[in-house]
Amino acid sequence: MSVVVTGAAGFLGRALVASLAADGIPVVAVDRRPPPDGPGVTALRADLLDRDPAVTEALRRADAVFHLAGRPGVRDTGAAADAARTRDNVHATAAVLATVPPGPPLVVTSSSSVYGGAAGRPSRESDPLRPLGGYARSKVAVERLCAGRPVAVLRPFTVAGEGQRADMALARWIAAVRAGEPIRILGSARRTRDVTDVRDVVRAARLAAERGVVGPLNVGTGRPRTLAELAGAVCRVLGAPAELVVGPAAAVEAAATWADTTRLRRSLGFVPVTDLDDVVARQARQTADHQATQTADRPTGQTADHPARRTADHQARQTADRLARQTADRPTGQPADRAAGQVAAAIEAVPA
Repeated sequence: MSVVVTGAAGFLGRALVASLAADGIPVVAVDRRPPPDGPGVTALRADLLDRDPAVTEALRRADAVFHLAGRPGVRDTGAAADAARTRDNVHATAAVLATVPPGPPLVVTSSSSVYGGAAGRPSRESDPLRPLGGYARSKVAVERLCAGRPVAVLRPFTVAGEGQRADMALARWIAAVRAGEPIRILGSARRTRDVTDVRDVVRAARLAAERGVVGPLNVGTGRPRTLAELAGAVCRVLGAPAELVVGPAAAVEAAATWADTTRLRRSLGFVPVTDLDDVVARQARQTADHQATQTADRPTGQTADHPARRTADHQARQTADRLARQTADRPTGQPADRAAGQVAAAIEAVPA
């Protein structure tokens, strides 16, 4: 058995690769940033839109595919951010759908942001989608591409735990408390989030593939937590008080998220339960270990940086330019034209 994980260098991707490899399942880890490696893991550093022969072969021969690759960033705005999301979320998904043959389970990650927030009750998979902002709209377009196909589409709710991106709330708050700075909350401390342990999201993704789930599936706890509760957990775990400073929230920020877990329980047989203190403690410990390792490995005088991300973004721009030239030179009617048409239709179908 061989499993492909795209976006393997990301928050959820690394956790999934580690889980699969720990169970002795051979994994092909694909990412344009350096993917994780180790026993049983084949790392392929490539862009999904580059048509890399090794990636294409892996996707075609896999016994299961987890497509987690994408461009995060709910708050990023502007034409450049929208173009990057369309490329990395929508076009990349179209490329994976066009390559993976019928038969093997295919799990694609969307986002709870497609709901536009919870309106006084849990969000159900059957609810109309009301995306707020470009990121959420790109995820709706991804779901439109998957519609009518035998694909599981996961909608994770506020994933937390070791490996969380540095721009996400818990990661920022942990860093702030360690630095003796205030915890900055957007909107109101009474705003709520359905916080889901990354380990449970990995479990849900694996079960969705094993059980052949098709269609959208919420992955959340069904128990929203206030931002004040989350901030309190950070202070308890780190053993330090912190001032809460409330600032304005962007229009793309939902006031509340809340998963209806009925289909999750019925399809997978479990519903996540998040222990906030445990999740924060694991995340804080991993962050401290990572920072210590970076400091030890960095040459004297070199500042902390993100060269891998800069390289990946540069490669992405090069790929976009190359694809544009290929499209201009290709006779009409070829497969890539059909994929482009599907992408355009999916984007057109996204609610404004």
